[in-house]
Amino acid sequence: MSAVTGPVRAQDDDPAPDDAHAPGSSTPGAPAPSTAGTPSTPGTPSTPGAPPAVGRARRRAARWLMAGLGVALVVLTVLSGMTGQVPVSPAEVLGSLAHHVGLDWGPMPSHPQGENALWVVRFPRVVLAIVVGAALACSGALMQGVFGNPLAEPGVIGVSSGAAVGACAVIVTAGALVPGTWVAAAAFVGGLVTTFVVYALARAGGRTEVVTLVLTGIAVNAFAGGLLAFFTFVADPAAREQIVFWQLGSLGGATWQSVAVVLPIAVVGVAGAMLVRRKMDLLALGERAAHHLGVDVERLRQLVIVLVALLVSAGTAFTGIIAFVGLVVPHLVRMVCGPSHRTLIPASVLGGAVVLLAADLLARNVVANVELPLGMITSLVGGPFFFYLLRRTRSRQGGWA
Repeated sequence: MSAVTGPVRAQDDDPAPDDAHAPGSSTPGAPAPSTAGTPSTPGTPSTPGAPPAVGRARRRAARWLMAGLGVALVVLTVLSGMTGQVPVSPAEVLGSLAHHVGLDWGPMPSHPQGENALWVVRFPRVVLAIVVGAALACSGALMQGVFGNPLAEPGVIGVSSGAAVGACAVIVTAGALVPGTWVAAAAFVGGLVTTFVVYALARAGGRTEVVTLVLTGIAVNAFAGGLLAFFTFVADPAAREQIVFWQLGSLGGATWQSVAVVLPIAVVGVAGAMLVRRKMDLLALGERAAHHLGVDVERLRQLVIVLVALLVSAGTAFTGIIAFVGLVVPHLVRMVCGPSHRTLIPASVLGGAVVLLAADLLARNVVANVELPLGMITSLVGGPFFFYLLRRTRSRQGGWA
């Protein structure tokens, strides 16, 4: 869990979008430019306050980004299908996919175990990586929007630590041979329960302030960390090894059954995020301005927290803790095509799928015949990038307030 160290939207009367990374954005605390009199009209992904030329450039950049991410996803899918002990050529990967959708195109795998390797081991892993990466990145974009801070990520509200507590509790009580579905179910429930506990504790007087939500999340995360340490201490050696391995994150246990569980929840979460995109853009103007434009800010915040809890709980249930995807991907997308959620959310969904699939491919190939923990790969990349975000945000805002 990474703490939100940047400025947090705490006032209801701040009319300026607080994304400090958009080109041409005003200095924090200064009045918004004269072009920000009204929000973007529906269907226009330009950022409120951005000049028309900037809006057109961002829309063009968003189209190129989406196309590039789509191509990268296809290439990484083929590469992931090729990678493994059983040799399968790119043409055979594409041919097998084509034959399974009813197209008589391309060669089938020549190796006797080629089809089994693809459809029992590799493709479930590929699909689960795409779904989990998309869910984590989408949840990160939602969190950064509702917190008004590009350094926010889903762990702030305790969903990841809660999932870890649930999974570890089942491993310790039921033993190291507990079925994986039990662990996944406990992780899912633990993530949801912890998120709702954080929200309930932070709510006062019929509303929830962002600062209070962040501080409550920090406290609950600290308590969850203590529980994880306790479970690790009392577990037998086999259970302790499984706890450590689960917290490092991995796609090694991917099956079509796990995909069938995670995919519907992720689809519901992403669809909900797509429906609230326009309201998230209005919220960037400030809570009072969004309220005057017809947005029920408290209800929107509740809905976003529920969506984040669903996405992250489902994503971590079968894979364990995978850090920094929800932080890094939305920020990279925002740097390319601006802060408008109409393009940020769908591009983050694609970007998260690409990043996690690439990380899994890297984890399987860095060391011969050894699969590195996926969470370790994302942390080794995401940690330095998070430090870069801190430095970049501080230099652009002239220091922390």
